[in-house]
Amino acid sequence: MKSLAKFFLVAIAGIVMAGSASAANPVVVVETSMGTIKIELFQDKAPITVKNFLTYVDAKHYDGLIFHRVIPNFMVQGGGMEPGMKEKKTLDPIKNEAGNGIANDRGTIAMARTGDPDSATSQFFVNVKKNDFLDRANAQDGVGYCVFGRVIEGMDVVDKIKEVKTGKRAPGHSDVPIEDVLIKSIKRADK
Repeated sequence: MKSLAKFFLVAIAGIVMAGSASAANPVVVVETSMGTIKIELFQDKAPITVKNFLTYVDAKHYDGLIFHRVIPNFMVQGGGMEPGMKEKKTLDPIKNEAGNGIANDRGTIAMARTGDPDSATSQFFVNVKKNDFLDRANAQDGVGYCVFGRVIEGMDVVDKIKEVKTGKRAPGHSDVPIEDVLIKSIKRADK
């Protein structure tokens, strides 16, 4: 009887561990004006992208920026604009790791980029639904958008952000929240 109980405890622990972040992958905590989001970063699948993202995190680059592009049936994007849509200076672009086999599913975080596949710097987005047209296999440009993490807590906060009113707030920018959705800070969970 004791061995059966031990078996169930081990099985339950395994299920709990499977639902949480992998011990090998870093986790960041995103404090926003609408709540807290925890993200596991797939360092094992997107090492260049995660190193780049954590460089910005450690430099406090994201602190005080906004989610500047919100499309409710697509994604929420941030990481590059200060309030007032002032673009923040970034480091050099990185190599696109979209071929890592991770799909742009709901709750995943991916790098934003221009038409140049290797143009990602600091901007990222959270997919609010399955966006398989962004995956390498389905992308019009044959490259796709690199997924480098997933929301492990706070998807309800992302869902609140996706519902904010948006409009045009600066020349050339649509889908901008009328009221700023602030990224107060992004920090490593272990710090």
